[in-house]
Amino acid sequence: MAKFLFVMTGADHWTLADGTEHPTGYWAEEFVAPYEAFTGAGHQIVVATPGGVVPPVDTGSLEAEVNGGAAGAQRVREVIEGAKELHDPVRLEDVDLAEFDAVYYPGGHGPMEDLAVNKDSGALLNAALASGKPLAVVCHAPAALLATTGDAGVSPFAGYRLTGFSNAEESQAGLADKAKWLLEDRLVALGADYTSGEPWAPHVVTDRNLFTGQNPASSAPLAAAVLKALA
Repeated sequence: MAKFLFVMTGADHWTLADGTEHPTGYWAEEFVAPYEAFTGAGHQIVVATPGGVVPPVDTGSLEAEVNGGAAGAQRVREVIEGAKELHDPVRLEDVDLAEFDAVYYPGGHGPMEDLAVNKDSGALLNAALASGKPLAVVCHAPAALLATTGDAGVSPFAGYRLTGFSNAEESQAGLADKAKWLLEDRLVALGADYTSGEPWAPHVVTDRNLFTGQNPASSAPLAAAVLKALA
């Protein structure tokens, strides 16, 4: 049995360029699909957030139209309600990476608000990458990589092949023109070798022990790739 650390946002909003707060949090599918995959394989999960707050779900991610209908939305809600780990998180500041076998960051716009500038998360990401343990990051969660630094101020993720929510997807979601910055642009500026697939289609990139997924549809195949690496 492996022990997974889920690092999740504690932010319930994303501050836009005009200063308004866009309600958000984590994206339900990006928690639920890997949670079911990992626990279904017999693995243990611990959730960590900044300050140990209960991670807020983006209510838009609970709607029927993004979950394949009313039945799918109800199932997602039931998984979230029944996931005890989600409702009793530990403080990210207190996490010891040595206690875990793999690290996973779900997305949603929340990480754009808090994890993108969180030094504890940045240090954990650097350590996880260096450890060789599977490190999986999906959708908007690669925003957390912006808080990583290394020698001479260069991120250790520079040069890694990875993906994340694309400019095209942000435009189609209607928020690109309102954002202070776009994830794809910042990942390229970080020095990452960014690639994307078709908008909203599954796209997973693996480079050494780094596993990244482009969007919500990528969360299940991303989890499968991590399980395969642990086998």
